[in-house]
Amino acid sequence: MSARTAGGTAGGEGAPVGVVLVSHSGPVADSVATLALGLAGDGVTVPVAGAGGTPDGGLGTSAELITKAARTVDRGAGVAILVDLGSAVLTVKALIAEGDELPEGARLVDAPLVEGAVAAVVAASAGADLDAVAAAAGEAYGYRKE
Repeated sequence: MSARTAGGTAGGEGAPVGVVLVSHSGPVADSVATLALGLAGDGVTVPVAGAGGTPDGGLGTSAELITKAARTVDRGAGVAILVDLGSAVLTVKALIAEGDELPEGARLVDAPLVEGAVAAVVAASAGADLDAVAAAAGEAYGYRKE
């Protein structure tokens, strides 16, 4: 897990929504974080962290890495969690159901990982709240490529 944060505050009014990107691969999660921050532009103040793979660097999903990433990016405005596939979805849903592992306001966002990550980071960097960040990420399902 790596956290790439460009600024931000420690909570309170004006704090940005944090973004966690969960993939079965650590390098994929970290690369998507780098891409989203890069495309959002200079001066981005959104805390973004990848939570990919297993703690030993293998392929898979780790509740420990997801929890650590969510706590790293939490500034008190909520945490949008985007995932790639199957067990990542199930792991985040289980963490949310437990209720005490993730920061308050952590939310699984139904969005494509790459396009959704870019939309989420751009929205969060513009000061959007968690609902608006989740909506922007979800709208990425409608991006046509033809």
